[in-house]
This record gives sequence, structure tokens and C-alpha cells, in this order.
Amino acid sequence: MTERLLQYIWQFQYFNNSHLHTLDGQLLQVIQPGMYNTNQGPDFLNAKIKTGTTVWAGSVELHINTSDWQQHDHSNDANYNNVILHVVWNHDHDLQLSFPTVELQNRVSKLLLSKYDQLMKEKVFIACEDLARFVNDITISSWKERLLVERLQHKAKYIESLLKRNNQHWEETFWWLLARNFGATVNSDAFEKMAMSIPINILAKHKQQLHQLEALLMGQCGLLDKKLEDDYAVMLQKEFRFLQKKYSLHKIHASVFFLRMRPANFPSIRLSQLASLIHQGQHLFSGIKETDDINDVEKLFLVTANDYWHYHFVFDEPAAFKKKTLGKQMLQNIMINTVVPVVYAYGYFNNHEGYKHKAIKWMEKLAAESNSITKEFSSLGLENKSAFDSQALIQLKNAYCDQKRCLQCAIGNKILKDHAKMQG
Repeated sequence: MTERLLQYIWQFQYFNNSHLHTLDGQLLQVIQPGMYNTNQGPDFLNAKIKTGTTVWAGSVELHINTSDWQQHDHSNDANYNNVILHVVWNHDHDLQLSFPTVELQNRVSKLLLSKYDQLMKEKVFIACEDLARFVNDITISSWKERLLVERLQHKAKYIESLLKRNNQHWEETFWWLLARNFGATVNSDAFEKMAMSIPINILAKHKQQLHQLEALLMGQCGLLDKKLEDDYAVMLQKEFRFLQKKYSLHKIHASVFFLRMRPANFPSIRLSQLASLIHQGQHLFSGIKETDDINDVEKLFLVTANDYWHYHFVFDEPAAFKKKTLGKQMLQNIMINTVVPVVYAYGYFNNHEGYKHKAIKWMEKLAAESNSITKEFSSLGLENKSAFDSQALIQLKNAYCDQKRCLQCAIGNKILKDHAKMQG
């Protein structure tokens, strides 16, 4: 038994409450178990119970052993002055408290305890993988929506930290996040630092000159530091030296990497595509948040690297012709990981339900992600038809399954609830 499991059992009243008595023999009726308290103080607030003919309202404190009350020195803590009931798993000591104590260990289903113990010990992809497919569709569907919102709110917190750095400038924040997305997993931090090192107003001044934008982005990432031979590369070096001095730019202290990635994802290609995106669009985020159709948003990102890169993947090394367009997978990635989260965050922080609703609807329209997590869930019978599903499943795996938070998971909760009904 753990204290969290005991709290869970009390919260949902998963115990036999027939002829429930306190330790001093009083008949006990739980009218309201109270609200689970995640802050300092008793475990449950605003509870209501009836002992004998008297109704009490106040807080409920739970412990594994009765003596834990004494060990935690609750009697000398004013936060516990309003406690009306002490719920324990095992009564090991008479404390002579001014309120009743009830013991639960003989009133909880042995099947529930056994199933919880099994879930905690499982070493598989998810603890409930043999049972998840039997949970009803309504439970899973509503839980997925909560998971998606939870994931978007988590991302909103990071977006909030960026807004604090640039005085609530949404276009600048979007530029930082977009650059981070273009860097993918390997170069995300370096690309974000690069974006932060070039104010968006400087980029706006040079948006008509694609080669100047490319010089700024590649120069700040250190790709123009070495001796180069191609005329185009040398020209970018000269442009960057001039612009760096003009704007007193300080190059980032981060390296970009080419190893262990497909040539189409090389930082040189992604930076050129990012420069093309700045070149063809202005006030990009403003346009996105006022657009209703996700397909129209995607069209804003249909960019191609400039002609030099059709024959190169890196400077000074010619390659066979290949037009360097932004691939469908990369486009989907940008929609899922940058566009939708920022639109949702905009609605979240400005109390505008319309933007939040639109962001979630866009997730339903976007294709599902296919990765090791979503493939495993699909094999277990959990649907993955859109980005709405895949983002929810990723949140489920990372925030609940991997953390063994079965008690906070709607799927785990349903499984344990079914076993709680089978009194052993």
C-alpha cells in the first residue's frame, strides 16, 4: 500500500462502505469525500461526513498507519485544525484524537490491490497493455481530448517563457519557435539561439534580398566561418561580414551538426528554406491566426531553397540536381509542433476560446504521426487516425505510462474501478 493509492481509494470511494464504523464504534456515513488537495495541508478539503446523528464538514487526512499523524506532527500544525476524520490503512496506535479514525485495509477489494501491484511492476511498453483494448471508446475518446489539451498547455508554458523574454512580441516568438522546429531534434537548440540573435526587425529590413537573409542565418550559425571557394559561398561570406558589423551581431555559442541525418535535413538546406520563408512572407503569425483552413496555412510554408542548393547539400561540394522543397513530413511537423501550439497558446493567454478551438480542430485535420510510440499503441488497439490522436498518445506515454501514473490516467482508473467492484 502507498499513500497515493490510499488517497485514490478514498477519492473514488473504492471500498466496501456497508456498515462502516469508526474505530470507537460509531456508525460512519461519507456524504462527500472532499476535494483532493495538491497543496499544503490535509489530503482532502470540503468533506462532509455523518457520525451517529451529527453531520460534520471539514478536512480529511489519510495515512498508511495511524501513528503517522504523530510522526508528522500534525497536531501542532494549524493547517490541520479543521480535520474531521482520520482515514488509515492500518491502525497501529491509539492517539486519542478529537475526531474519529476509520481503518480501510479489510474493506478494499483484493483484486484491486493485486491489479495495482501488477501495473506498478510491469516492465512492458505500458503497464495495462493487455487490458487497455477492453476500455470503452467513450472513456478513451474523452481522455485523448484531455491529454491533447494538457500537451498543448504544457507547450504554452514554454511559449510563455519566450514571450517574457521579448516583451510579449508574438511575431518574434513565432520566429524563434519556427527556427527551432527547422533545426529538428539535432540542431533545434542552435537554430533557436540563432533566431534569438537576429532581431525580427533586422530580418524585415532585408526580406527583399534572399541572399542577405541566407547570409545572416548561416553566418550566425557558423557555416560561413571556414575558407570557401564557390562564388556563391564567398558572396555570402562578404555579405555576412558587412551585416554582422553593421548590426553588431554576436555569433551563437552552439554548433550545428551534419552527422547521422539525411542530406535533405542538413542544416545548410534547412537554413536556406527558412530564409526563403522569411523572403516570401511578412507578419507570418498574424496571417496564420486569422486563417481558418489548415490547408491554407500549409500553403504559406511551401518554400524551396534557392537554386544553388538544388545542386548542393553543403558548400563547395556539387551534387546531382534535386530541388530542395520542404517535404510533406517536415510540413506536417511544423504544423503540429509550431503552428498549432502557438495558435492555441495565443487563445489560452488571451482568453479567446475561438483560437483554442481552432487549434484543436486543426489537429483533427492533420495526418497522424507515425513513430515508435504511436505504432505500439496502434498494435494494442488504440486508434491513431490524426495528429489529435498521435499527440494525445505521446502525452499519455510520456506523462502517464512512463511515470506509472495509472491512478491519474482515465484508462488505468477505469481498469482499477472495474476491479474495485469485485470485492475479495
